[in-house]
Amino acid sequence: MKKVTVSAERTYEVVIDTDWVKEITPRLANRARAAIIVSKEMRKRIPVLDSMECEVHYFEIPDGEEGKSAQTLLQVWDWLGAAGFTRSDLIIGIGGGATTDFAGYAAASWLRGLDWIAVPTTVAGMVDASIGGKTAINSDYGKNLIGAFHSPIAVIIDVSWLPTLSDRDFAAGLAEVVKTGFIADAKILDLLSGTSIQDVRKNQNLITELISRSVQVKSDVVSEDFKESYAREALNYGHTLGHAIERDSNFSLKHGECVAIGMVFIAALQKHLGTMSENDFSKHMKILTDLGLPVSYPRDSWEKVLSAMSLDKKARGKALRFVTLDGIGKTARLENPDETALMKAFEEVSS
Repeated sequence: MKKVTVSAERTYEVVIDTDWVKEITPRLANRARAAIIVSKEMRKRIPVLDSMECEVHYFEIPDGEEGKSAQTLLQVWDWLGAAGFTRSDLIIGIGGGATTDFAGYAAASWLRGLDWIAVPTTVAGMVDASIGGKTAINSDYGKNLIGAFHSPIAVIIDVSWLPTLSDRDFAAGLAEVVKTGFIADAKILDLLSGTSIQDVRKNQNLITELISRSVQVKSDVVSEDFKESYAREALNYGHTLGHAIERDSNFSLKHGECVAIGMVFIAALQKHLGTMSENDFSKHMKILTDLGLPVSYPRDSWEKVLSAMSLDKKARGKALRFVTLDGIGKTARLENPDETALMKAFEEVSS
């Protein structure tokens, strides 16, 4: 078991490689009620926790991004009210990143802030969504546009959830791990070099090290810049185009798959602008394709994704801003690049 400390508006621990039930049990002491927010499918995999000292309520929401809606949030607010939840009670989000995003925002918005715990069950949830205190639901105009900064009191990572993931879901989560390698920890790229998704999945020690390193990167960044004034933007490497593709595909592509395409896009843009070497661009392509991740998107979608990028959280007025690399492990920002260069970069990663 390893612990990583995150310092934000509160200090909390990310506990890695542990039994989530054993970690949850003492944290429910002295609580009158706990709400477990979970997808209907994930609910089947959770053991009965009725032996706990407090009342345990299960609130089932739709799976994935479908659950991150205002309509679902209204329903959860009604459930919390009917069950009599007070400020001393607890919310626990168990599931992938969409579920923990939602659970965190439900906790942030009910009575102006309840304590909550994240129990991520996917690679993406473990290394990204559950850590950092960014909670959100989606709008018709984009992903995560309605939200709040509200850190959990703990994140509990139990890698025993992972064998049930498909190769596609596992690889999509690793895209976020690759991202942390490019922005901060080159050792991650070394560990993944020349490996396939099957190579990673059968190596428990490698999985744990990749998760631990990625969590440490995010902890370091969040602890420096909790509310994303500048430094935390680095965690959005590949996300500007990634989020636009996610919306354009109507979420048929996984978040990590979209981020993989987004990373290759920004690498191609930097290559065209002369700020990234061919070797570093190729490194993006090889690591991501070896893991079975997509690195291209249909060419005829360009106008739509360009428009969607204008809603990116890093945008300033009408100016697009991208997280870029000044070499492996060092990030910078690129503001309002020439649209012709953007189009050429997209053409290089389009199918």
